Amino acid sequence: MTKTTRLAVALLSSVVLTGIAAPAFAQSGEVNIYSYREQSLLQPLLDRFSAETGIKVNVLYAGDGLLERVAAEGELSPADVVLTVDIGNLVGAEEQGLTQPITTPVLEERVPAAFRDDDDNWTALSLRARVFYVSKDRVDATAMSYDDITKPEWKGRICTRAGDHAYNIGLIAQRIAEHGLDETRTWLTAVRDNLAYPPTGGDREGVKNILAGTCDLSITNTYYMGAMLNNEAEPEQKEWAASARIIYPDFDGEGTQVNVAGGFIAKYAPNAANANALIGFLLSDEAQGIYADTNYEFPVVPSVSPSELTLSWGELKPVGTPLVDVAAHRAEAAALVDELKFNEGAQN
Repeated sequence: MTKTTRLAVALLSSVVLTGIAAPAFAQSGEVNIYSYREQSLLQPLLDRFSAETGIKVNVLYAGDGLLERVAAEGELSPADVVLTVDIGNLVGAEEQGLTQPITTPVLEERVPAAFRDDDDNWTALSLRARVFYVSKDRVDATAMSYDDITKPEWKGRICTRAGDHAYNIGLIAQRIAEHGLDETRTWLTAVRDNLAYPPTGGDREGVKNILAGTCDLSITNTYYMGAMLNNEAEPEQKEWAASARIIYPDFDGEGTQVNVAGGFIAKYAPNAANANALIGFLLSDEAQGIYADTNYEFPVVPSVSPSELTLSWGELKPVGTPLVDVAAHRAEAAALVDELKFNEGAQN
């Protein structure tokens, strides 16, 4: 099977997965993307890239399984660029031998070393922080630490999504990297026993439940505030968001936990030059501005400012632990979630 035929099979399969029309086959002047990121978030960026470069973009969207797909396709994979969220996926792709070095010179010029691989096998493209959404009506605190949510005063007042979701695994792994496994076990046990109900739903559901009075504090990613406040398709989400305000935990301490959305160039990319052009574009001021203004994420390029709305939530001071160190503790974090039966909710 040729790479062109392989792409046809892959993209026709995407019709089953996503319901979108199948793009044309890969040819010179094209770049093929496997994306965990939602189409609504990515399309404005890709439209600008094609308009400016003339390079056609074909995208396979899926919620999971793309790294496994790249591995299974091997040398015949049509994937040029894989876009994903969570540092664990980026480091995992490198460890599986699915990557090749990114060669666009703007990588080292624009991305701080903490947010790219030492050998350029992956790069962050935007940042997101794991923060507290608190009830405007029932919470007076304006500054908190991650340790504060273990106190008795928060008994039955905290909500979040499943402990084994990548967003919470990242937070727990961060704690292990900073404080060790035993201290993190104590911390996570106390957080579990302060939960209002067993973890369920997504990040937005926690904020919805603040409005409903089911919980007073939701552990949620920052950009959902902007997404909900500007959601014209589901305007009820504006009320959810309006009931809460954001607190950046540990602002005056060791910093707030951040994770990344990022990408890598596939090891057997058939259009590697176009893949490097795409990565270079996604790190441009224009693209970083779209990440900030459309997705409400923090640009990874320091010279590009977050959106005015994002800035209104306060100043982000990211924790200084290298992301690769956090990724190294993800397996321990997942095991701890299982050990403590975190997803069953409060037990004491």
